[in-house]
Formats: sequence, C-alpha cells, structure tokens
Amino acid sequence: MLKVIATDVVISKGYDGAPALRFTEKGVRFRVGKKVYDTRAENNQRWINLSVKAFGQTSERIKKMQLKEGSFVNILGRLDEDVWEDSTTHEKKSATVIIVDEIEYCSSGKHAKDNADSSEQSAQPQQAAAQAPAQPAVNQNDSFSGYEPFGGANSFFDE
Repeated sequence: MLKVIATDVVISKGYDGAPALRFTEKGVRFRVGKKVYDTRAENNQRWINLSVKAFGQTSERIKKMQLKEGSFVNILGRLDEDVWEDSTTHEKKSATVIIVDEIEYCSSGKHAKDNADSSEQSAQPQQAAAQAPAQPAVNQNDSFSGYEPFGGANSFFDE
C-alpha cells in the first residue's frame, strides 16, 4: 500500500441529501475534496475528490470530533482499492480509497481565516503587553534572515 498525506481537505457533502459521514458497526465512510490549480479547467481550478474509510479507534475518534460537511481536516493514511459487485449488473467495480491512520482538524477556508484574523486583532494588545517586558529589543539592522541551520552546515548537500 502507498502512504498518503492529504492536507487542508474539506469533507464533502453527502450524495443526494445523504449525511456527509456514514457510520456503521464496521467503521465510517466519507469523501474529501481539494481544489487544485489546473490550466485546462474552467477558471484554472478543479476539484479532486477521494473516498475515505476509517475503522476501529480511528472511527471512534472521528465520531468524537463531530466532523460534518465543510470541515477542514488533515489526513494521514494508506491508499487502497475498494472492490465490489454492482447489485444490478453484477459486474465487478473498483475505486481508490484512503484508509485513515490519523486525522486532525485543519484551520482553513474563508470562515476560519476571518475568525483567525478577528481573534488575532483582539489578542494583539494583550499579547504585546504580556510579551513586552520579556523580549529584548531587536536591532533592525541585524543580518538574521529568519533561518538558522540546526547543528551547523546542511548535512544533505555538499557545499
């Protein structure tokens, strides 16, 4: 199986009015989507949609998270193939599915950004007052670029 990392994906609406997440005694199934850049698509964007399954403790975690359509999540899982027989034509069908190993909330989207911006603005005066005595003055002419290698030179590349 292949390891999959899906970041900043949104839980898709259920098909034809069905719930977005379908819980059974075996686990949970849902779909996630991600808007990607594509020059061939209208407005240079298209959606990638993937089926997702979780079992056991991961399924219980998803239930406790109370995820719903429109929730943004990060997923770590395994890429697999679902195989089934069509009930009317009796032909074998298959589709790619992600089996979830880990899942977490992801702050994304317009509403999350608006909420983060408003909470940052209200918290800034309090944070500035709390942090001011503890932080030393920074000289604007320092040459620090924001990056400092850990442990000296980069060990992956010869310089």
